[in-house]
Amino acid sequence: MSDIVYIRELEINTVIGIYDWERKIRQTVSLDLDMATDIGAAAAGEDIEQTLNYKAVSKRLIAYIEAAEFLLIETMAEKVAELVLAEFPTPWIRLRVGKPGAVTGAKDVGVIIERGERPPRLPM
Repeated sequence: MSDIVYIRELEINTVIGIYDWERKIRQTVSLDLDMATDIGAAAAGEDIEQTLNYKAVSKRLIAYIEAAEFLLIETMAEKVAELVLAEFPTPWIRLRVGKPGAVTGAKDVGVIIERGERPPRLPM
């Protein structure tokens, strides 16, 4: 397996941050996901049930993150990776969680993590 299904710049509003004022507002976080999968069966049969459905992943993450509250984006990243690996057919995920506007002068700041077992021949 060397295929990746991806989602780019999924924007979700949530409570995130360590400062008191951040705990009282909703801020936008931005996610990029790369998820290992095998698209062969889906491509051959034109069958969405045979692939990793990026719409289903997106909807699940939107519901989860909108309902959650985190102090750190590091915690959010870990919990999102755990959720995706547990609920969707992928053995590996690379996840970027960004907090646009959190640092004056920077367009975005955040973390990038990889979790699960990276399949051979997966692009870096």
